[in-house]
Amino acid sequence: MTVNIKRMVIDAMKPRETTILDLSKALCEGRGVDEVDIMVTEVDVKTETVKLTLRGSNIDYDKVSSIMEENGAIIRSVDEANVSTA
Repeated sequence: MTVNIKRMVIDAMKPRETTILDLSKALCEGRGVDEVDIMVTEVDVKTETVKLTLRGSNIDYDKVSSIMEENGAIIRSVDEANVSTA
């Protein structure tokens, strides 16, 4: 039985110079990610705290984590997840 991640809500911190548009486009290029919503929840001098909602048919968490790291962002927690069997 295969289990697929369909939706994830992530709490993350990113540098202010990385725009939410650039980060969302990069994440949509990740395997299994079809849609990304990002909301800025807190702004500091050098960083922004963001809440991301990723939707797709089979989200690859390791690839998402790698893309976030490449863009200077840090995943603080996965607050919600929706998985299903294929």
